[in-house]
Amino acid sequence: MNRKTQLSVSVLTDNVPGKDYLSEHGLSFFIEFSGKKVLFDTGQSDVFLRNASLMGLSLHNRDLIILSHGHFDHGNGLSYLEGGRLLCHPGCFVKRYRASDMSYIGLGNSRNELQKKFDLITSAVPFSVGERIVFLGEVPRNTAFESKNTSFVLEGGEPDFVMDDSGVALLHDEGLFVITGCGHAGVVNTLEHARKVTGEKRLFGIMGGFHLKQVDRQTVETVEYLKTNGVKHVLPSHCTAQPALEAFYKQFGKHTVRTGEVYRF
Repeated sequence: MNRKTQLSVSVLTDNVPGKDYLSEHGLSFFIEFSGKKVLFDTGQSDVFLRNASLMGLSLHNRDLIILSHGHFDHGNGLSYLEGGRLLCHPGCFVKRYRASDMSYIGLGNSRNELQKKFDLITSAVPFSVGERIVFLGEVPRNTAFESKNTSFVLEGGEPDFVMDDSGVALLHDEGLFVITGCGHAGVVNTLEHARKVTGEKRLFGIMGGFHLKQVDRQTVETVEYLKTNGVKHVLPSHCTAQPALEAFYKQFGKHTVRTGEVYRF
């Protein structure tokens, strides 16, 4: 493969720790691809920075930060950074809560606060980050089995389907590689949107949170879709619960994503 287009994903924050690395409920990946360095999410604390230091990674020369959606476990680490571009969906800044106990799960920083710290770019439509990198914007909810229920509510009490949930499509030589934060929009919805946005039909890989909890219809349909489309690399992590993880491991091979790991494709 041309070295220029090699994809590297370093796991800075995830739920499972690697040996000698920290972990937390959250997600942060450092993506190096096509001459760009992208920090994708920041977890909920400074764990991502501490692990980056242990890995010998400098985040100061990043090209931009992408925030997948407005939940604390993906964006509160922004409190520990300053400067440069920050890209996200404009809906990331709504006040949102867990329906079961009304605990706050939105971002710790307001839009105004982040605008003072970063060059903030918001986009609900696909946004090109580079020649081979596309922020997906708002993901249409088209499948019959995804994004039909939610355990979150907005400030007024109405259901919150996390419409700001997005991901990044990387145009690898072998097809699309998509990075998700939590996959609230649904893995299949996200991949189909990435196909439409980029015009690339081949699916090479997907990595990140899938927000699947049980081996229910959504999990079964997602596994079948990935299998049917010949996706080579399937790496669920973060908010993907163990029963769902086992379904993916059974079909695609077991590999637990851990902090401190570097994936190269």
